[in-house]
Amino acid sequence: MSIIKKLASQTAIYGLSSIFGRFLNYLLVPLYTYYFTAAEYGVVSEFYVYAGFFSVLLLFGFETGYFRFRDKTGQGKDTAYSTALIFVVLVNVGFFLLILASNSWLSAAMNYANHPEYVLCFTLILTLDAIASIPCARLRAENKALRFAGIKITEILATVGLSLFFIIYCPKAYIANPQSWVTLVYEPSIGIGYIFIANLIASVGKFLLLARELKGLAWGFDRVLFGRLIRYSLPMVVIGFAGIINEMLDRALLKYLLPYDLHTNLTMLGIYGACYKLSILMSLFIQAFRYAAEPFFFAYADKSDARQVYADVLKFFVIFCIAIFLLVTLFLDFFQYFVGAEFRAGLEVVPILLLANLFLGIYVNLSIWYKLTDKTLLGAGVSLAGALLTIALNIAWIPELGYVGSAWATLVCYASMAFISYSLGRYYYPVPYQVWRLLAYIVLGLGLYLAKQPLLAYIDWQPWCLSTALMSLYLLTTALFESRKRK
Repeated sequence: MSIIKKLASQTAIYGLSSIFGRFLNYLLVPLYTYYFTAAEYGVVSEFYVYAGFFSVLLLFGFETGYFRFRDKTGQGKDTAYSTALIFVVLVNVGFFLLILASNSWLSAAMNYANHPEYVLCFTLILTLDAIASIPCARLRAENKALRFAGIKITEILATVGLSLFFIIYCPKAYIANPQSWVTLVYEPSIGIGYIFIANLIASVGKFLLLARELKGLAWGFDRVLFGRLIRYSLPMVVIGFAGIINEMLDRALLKYLLPYDLHTNLTMLGIYGACYKLSILMSLFIQAFRYAAEPFFFAYADKSDARQVYADVLKFFVIFCIAIFLLVTLFLDFFQYFVGAEFRAGLEVVPILLLANLFLGIYVNLSIWYKLTDKTLLGAGVSLAGALLTIALNIAWIPELGYVGSAWATLVCYASMAFISYSLGRYYYPVPYQVWRLLAYIVLGLGLYLAKQPLLAYIDWQPWCLSTALMSLYLLTTALFESRKRK
C-alpha cells in the first residue's frame, strides 16, 4: 500500500497541472460555446483533431524512448536526452518550414482559404509543443513534478487569460471606442482565430520557461544510441497514431460522413465536440495517471512484488474511474450547463464516452506488458487493430446514427483493445489482475446509473437527492469491500 500511496501522491502532483490546470482550460468550453455558434466551434474541434495526429507524428515516440534509455549516472549530462532533443528539434523545424512554404494551397484545400492564419498558428503551436515535450519528459523522469506542474499551469493560465481578453474584453472595448488602443491587437474579422492566437502565445511562454532544459542540446548526439532509440520508439508512433485515430478520428469524419450540408455537419461536429468535453473529469484523471504511472512502471519493474503492485494499481484505478463516471452521469442535469444551450442536444453521448474513457484507462494500465518486455511491435498491432475497428465502425454508423454512432464506436474500440491487451499480457508478462472484481465494480457502477430513472418514477425524491444517495451507496460499498479484504 505504501507504493500505491507514493504513486497516488505523484499522480496528485501531476494532477495539479493535468487536472487543475486542464480544468481551467476546459472552463474555456463554456466561453466558446456561449460566444460562438456550433458551426464555429466545429472549426475549432476540427483543428484540434489535426493537432492530435501531428503531435504524435512530430514526437516520433521519443518521449517514451527517452524513459527507456535515459542515462542514470547522475553526472548531469544525459546523452539519451540530448540525442532525442536534437532529433525532435530538427524534425519540427523542417515541418514548420514545409507548412510555411505550402500554407496557401493547404488552407484552400481545407476550405479555409480566407483564413490561412489558422493553419500557420496551429503549425507553430505543434512545433513548439513537440520540442517542449522532451524537456517535460526529463522533468518527469527526474521526479521534478512541482516544476513540471508549475510550467503547465502557467501555460494554461496564460491561455485562459488571453482567451478572456480577446473574446470578451476586446470586442466590448472595440464597440465602445473603435479608435482605442485595442485596435492594435484586435480585429473583429479574425473571430475564432483568437482561440488559436491565445494558444500560440501560451505555447511560446511555455517554451521560454523550459530554456534551462533546452541547454541539453549542447550535450551531443550519439548515433548508436539514436539507432536504438528509433528502433524502440517508431512502434510507439504507430501506437500513438492509432491512439489518436481511436480518440479523435470520429470528429474528423463527422464533417465528411454526416449526410447534410457543410454548415450542418460542422454544427453537429461542434455539438459532439462540446459534449465530448463533458467527459473531462475522467480524461483529466487518466492524463494525470499517465504522467505519474509511465516512469513509475519502468522504475519499479525490477522489484520482486512489481506484478502484484501493478494489479493493485489497476484495481484502485477502476474504483476511482467508476466514481467519476457516477459523479458526471448522476449529476448530468448540473454538468449540462458546462456547454451552451445549442450544444445540449448531444448529452446522450456523455455516458457512452465516459465508459469509453474508462476502458482507455484500463488499456493504459494493461499496456505495461509490451513496454517492459520491449514488445512494442505487438503493442503497435493492438493499437492498429483498434484503429481499424474505429475507422470501420465510424464509416458504418455515422451515416445512420450520427455522432451517437461515433460515441459507440469509441466505446467498442477501447473495450476491444483492453481485452486484446489483457489476453496478450497474460502470455508475455502475466500480472495477477483481479478480473472478476474489476468487472463487479464496473457492473455496480452501471447498475446504479441505470437505476436512477426507474427509481425516480417510484420514489418522490428530488433528482439530486437520489443521485447523492446512489453515489454514496457506491462509495460505501467499495469502502466496506476493500477494508474487509485488507483484514
